[in-house]
Amino acid sequence: MTEHNEPKSLKVWDPIVRIGHWAIVIGVLTAYFSGDESRSVHTTAGYVVAGVVIFRLLWGVTGTRHARFSDFVRGPGAVIGYLKDIASGKGKRFIGHNPAGGAMILALLFSMLVTTGSGMAMYAMDEGKGPLAPVIAMQADTDGAAAPATTSGFESHEDDDDDHEGEDHEGHASGSLGTLYNIHKIFTYLTLGLAGLHVIGVIVSSRAHSENLAKAMVTGHKRE
Repeated sequence: MTEHNEPKSLKVWDPIVRIGHWAIVIGVLTAYFSGDESRSVHTTAGYVVAGVVIFRLLWGVTGTRHARFSDFVRGPGAVIGYLKDIASGKGKRFIGHNPAGGAMILALLFSMLVTTGSGMAMYAMDEGKGPLAPVIAMQADTDGAAAPATTSGFESHEDDDDDHEGEDHEGHASGSLGTLYNIHKIFTYLTLGLAGLHVIGVIVSSRAHSENLAKAMVTGHKRE
């Protein structure tokens, strides 16, 4: 009888990497599709994404071998070289993340940090809630204390000055909120765009190396 030897597999992705990956996928999609429907769901999903991203950054320094940034973060030359090799059908196979995948991970982590950070800042400024609320309140108090005091020679204009000061303060807050909204919106779509490119990259690499990379992120195993 002829024995059919199955290819040996390696445990590459630890549970933290895998659970974190899919938690981000679910969190980002939930936040996006609940944005105009449910503020509480949108906010909770944003907290989940922010928490996972921050933990992933820490795990990238202290985690298992292939989870560490030192294992897959490469310079621009390596990234461009890998993309050229893949396009020509000669792309080198990596057990962990390839150089292009590593660059995409950094881009996604940064984009999601800005997205969630701007969202929490808006929540704090608009409703006085969330982890950034104390910081926003402290900044508002500082801005108020920095306003010039009214001198005794202008008592007759004190009420008018107070009114103008209040209007200026409200206008400043409104302008800051608008800026945060624009940042949040831009980076939301940037995150979605990067995620789309990531999916395309996974498909291309999977076909190039005859390996299901999406399945590997579920099981944690890749062939040797």
